[in-house]
Amino acid sequence: MTQKDPNKSELVLEAMLRQVPFEGWTSRAVNMAMKSLDLPEGSEHIYAADGALGLIQQWSCQLDQHMIEGLKALDLETMRIRDRVSEAVWIRMNLLSAYEEAARRAFARLALPDGAAQGATQSWASADMIWTALGDSSTDYNYYTKRAILSGVIGTTLLAWLADETEDKSKSRAFLDRRIENVMQFETFKGRA
Repeated sequence: MTQKDPNKSELVLEAMLRQVPFEGWTSRAVNMAMKSLDLPEGSEHIYAADGALGLIQQWSCQLDQHMIEGLKALDLETMRIRDRVSEAVWIRMNLLSAYEEAARRAFARLALPDGAAQGATQSWASADMIWTALGDSSTDYNYYTKRAILSGVIGTTLLAWLADETEDKSKSRAFLDRRIENVMQFETFKGRA
């Protein structure tokens, strides 16, 4: 059995991201990415065994890792929790800047019936990584509600970010800050209740 080379997997994803703006997250784009790297026929069964959806998931995991690295550059101890969460989501959004059309097409692809569950899972994973990186240690229902709510914030902020035509994405940043404020008001209400 042929082993998957992690470095080559990264190259395949990069090649795919160059094809996606023109071809979408499709098997044709996968094949074109393989050909652009001069990989032998059948390599897609090794480096894209789960097709375009698998590459979207790989990309999402990569973005989450880069987001965590971005968080390490911040002085989190001096920030309020709402600002920490907001910055984490904003870092994640800005990682898409060079790949806005690929992100738009990934969002659309995950909206199809065979990708919807994966989209929800990826959003949950991103929310979980954010809360974990920020030191959340809850294990009760708070663990689930924090991640579920933040998953929703991530999804709606991505929609706002993709629709935002301002140069600095200021409209989507304001949208994110309002959503985080709403979440914090809900958490305060929940705590009092």
